[in-house]
Amino acid sequence: MPAERIASLLAAGTEIVAELGLLDRLVAISHECDRPAHAMSRPRVTRTRIDPSRDSADVDRQVRAALAAGLPLYDIDLDALVRLAPDLILTQAHCDVCAVDLRAVQTAVAAAPGLQAATVVSLNPVSLADMLADLQRVADAAGATEAGHAAVDRLQTRINAVGTRTAPRPDADRPRVACIEWVEPLMIAANWMPELVQWAGGQCSLTHPGERSRVTRWEDVVAFDPEVIVVMPCGFDLDRAVQEAATLSRLPGWRRTSAVRSGRVYAADGNRYFNRSGPGLVDSLELLTALLNHAGATETDARFTGAVAPLSGAFTA
Repeated sequence: MPAERIASLLAAGTEIVAELGLLDRLVAISHECDRPAHAMSRPRVTRTRIDPSRDSADVDRQVRAALAAGLPLYDIDLDALVRLAPDLILTQAHCDVCAVDLRAVQTAVAAAPGLQAATVVSLNPVSLADMLADLQRVADAAGATEAGHAAVDRLQTRINAVGTRTAPRPDADRPRVACIEWVEPLMIAANWMPELVQWAGGQCSLTHPGERSRVTRWEDVVAFDPEVIVVMPCGFDLDRAVQEAATLSRLPGWRRTSAVRSGRVYAADGNRYFNRSGPGLVDSLELLTALLNHAGATETDARFTGAVAPLSGAFTA
């Protein structure tokens, strides 16, 4: 039976619903959902206990303190969710820090008789293939299987177009790329990002496809000597990414890296691109491909307006 009322408790889920053309069924969204614009009038049924306006070091302290105390990072407005009566709830099991997680949703559903008939679909991708599979799972759960197949085909065609262009590039010609997902503590982006770097024509041995992002020693980054650095803090927009990058410029050995010496250091809107496990990953792949191969494309493609900025002055040699 098709799901007629969908609650999306994460931004990637809302973007999947939009990709499937099912926004008319969307009845609730999360506090972090910010696109597409015409879905933003839906009631928000989650909220964060963390102050995201703080710098990365303070956000990290807040998260660690909450986890040490056994406190949740997010709340679900259960009364509102029950009133909205979704028959399909989208959540995630990928990261306990990034959004409301599966266990919290399962607990909420179990506590509310009005929700116990709802289907819960949890997203947990670590690759582009996983993201496409998740999209199809959502489509199947919503009774929109054919729309799912069409969306997967569209996205796979775009991925293949990138691969056709970059696959012939020999390893020796692929720039070393460091994608920085968090600044304090320093984390190199993992999960799907090593795969995106490879598809885009670069290389990064600091992480491997499918790994979880983890704290990385700055000394290892300097030893890797990236030729391109992209600062894309999770959940931060472009302005916040530029602010966070200032911390990196004070690290020992920063100016010695090839990326800094050649002026190939960029800040990116990690919140809109790269960090989310939905169809926007294909946009992210195309943005990264433009960045690694001909940066001017990021300035002429209207899709990427306000998405990335080269860092200069104090950030470069």
